[in-house]
Amino acid sequence: MARTIAKDYDQKRGRILKTAARVFARDGCTRASMSQLAAACGISKANIYHYYDSKEALLYDILDTYLSSLRDRLAALEIEGLPPAGKLRAILEDILLAYEGMDHEHQIQTEGIAALPPEKQEVLRDYQRDMVKLLSGIIEENAPGAFDGDPSKLQAATMSVFGMLNWFYMWNRSADAEARRSYAALVAHLTLEGLPGLGALDFRR
Repeated sequence: MARTIAKDYDQKRGRILKTAARVFARDGCTRASMSQLAAACGISKANIYHYYDSKEALLYDILDTYLSSLRDRLAALEIEGLPPAGKLRAILEDILLAYEGMDHEHQIQTEGIAALPPEKQEVLRDYQRDMVKLLSGIIEENAPGAFDGDPSKLQAATMSVFGMLNWFYMWNRSADAEARRSYAALVAHLTLEGLPGLGALDFRR
């Protein structure tokens, strides 16, 4: 007879995901054990296995939940009809607002994805690629002709913008929503003011 799922199963699962993300960020994805994760969650080792049959499954669920939610949030952003600069400002602001409260999930992406099997890595990297493609399209729209025939330049510009946003995450984790909006506006300004001159840059030198 199958075990009945508790009414608060999803709520408890959510708490496990948040707590486990903190443990993975603190101790490392490869070093943290299921015993440590269960203890941090305040449950028995047997109980955590009721939710996840392995550390790998737990790690994957953390990253899949975080990245798919972030991708879906950005994809649903209502920016159609805005001028290109308005689209850029809107998406940069939304990215930083989405990062709030997700420090541990964000921190473990690189190590965590690499620790998973190739097929699971590919699912997570697809979420990342979708977000890069979305931002790349907006950046290209803001600088018509600047990236013609040089996709490597567009990729470098896009990843540089993500790098600025991630700098804020690294050094201003306690920032409130207003500070995040202000920094997003700064990044948008730096990007927009610098983009027009990129057409004359030979990135392949």
